[in-house]
Amino acid sequence: MIYHETLRVPVDRVGVIVGRNGKVKRRVEQLTNTIIEVGSEGLVTITGSDSTDDPVLAWKAKDIVRAMARGFSPKNALGLIDEDARLIVISLRESVGTSANQLKRVAGRIIGESGRTRRVIEEITETKIAVYGRTVSIIGFDPGIDYAQRAVNMLIGGAPHSAVYSQLERMRRHMKRAQTELWENTDL
Repeated sequence: MIYHETLRVPVDRVGVIVGRNGKVKRRVEQLTNTIIEVGSEGLVTITGSDSTDDPVLAWKAKDIVRAMARGFSPKNALGLIDEDARLIVISLRESVGTSANQLKRVAGRIIGESGRTRRVIEEITETKIAVYGRTVSIIGFDPGIDYAQRAVNMLIGGAPHSAVYSQLERMRRHMKRAQTELWENTDL
């Protein structure tokens, strides 16, 4: 079965998806064994061949293109090639409506002063976050990506930054405890 999907991406992100001299597009095609066609109007068509050993790679190509379209650099988006990596896209429009002022305010809360809030969330949860247009996108692994999503949703809901930071510290302790237990339970 051939995988075939067309995505609409912002026109100003087409250049990022293609890359200088088509380098990024070729790299994604090589890693995922797909063919990617990018139109100047923002339509991206991803076609996976039936000869591919792993049909999930075509879906990974779609996630990589979506990540670049939602504001991630090609380097960060290519991290999605890992089978355990996930992409979550949160629509601000669904939570705060269509008011430009509200969207800007909430995006500012998530980014924080000089990018501090976003940086703290990224460091504690070991994820990457991009705020672009009317969306917040997160790339990461379990359980960090779920914790990052929870922190972003708290900020969207109007929770004070101090409460979000406290919650993130609890999440960090939980992640370290789970990691320690994992190592203690392995027989060498």
